Amino acid sequence: MTGRVDRAERVVAAKPNEVFAAWTDAAALAEWLPPQGATMTIEQFAPKPGGALVFVLHFGAGEDHGKTDARSDRVVGRFLELDPPTHLAIAVAFDSDDPRYSGTMRMDWTFRPDDGGTRVSVAASDVPPGIAPEDHREGLRSSLANLARYIERTRPIMVDP
Repeated sequence: MTGRVDRAERVVAAKPNEVFAAWTDAAALAEWLPPQGATMTIEQFAPKPGGALVFVLHFGAGEDHGKTDARSDRVVGRFLELDPPTHLAIAVAFDSDDPRYSGTMRMDWTFRPDDGGTRVSVAASDVPPGIAPEDHREGLRSSLANLARYIERTRPIMVDP
């Protein structure tokens, strides 16, 4: 355990239950969680305490920074806590032979009402030392921006009568 904690947050124009739902739908998660320049396939997804969460992030040509191989990160994890609509926690580990990426990282996601939207905060604890802090923060911010775009695009438009 490294003890390092990386954090990011953003306000999203939606209610906490709508944001929480984007975490508990596999197709939604695969669309918004990958940081810019990556795509994601989900191998296992059971959003309940103890349920599996296994996915692969795929990086484009020239993006040789994967942890599992040059262009991918296979992430093996499980859901630890689901407290709708305010919090969820997952534990994840990278499928990698490189000891710099070993260990289990805990990620706590919180969803709190904030000025007509939801403040989404993520705290990643025990981040493996092979992940540069600035790269991780940028990846988290990118995922949060994707989440905001996903919510805005998929949310029903309300029209006043």
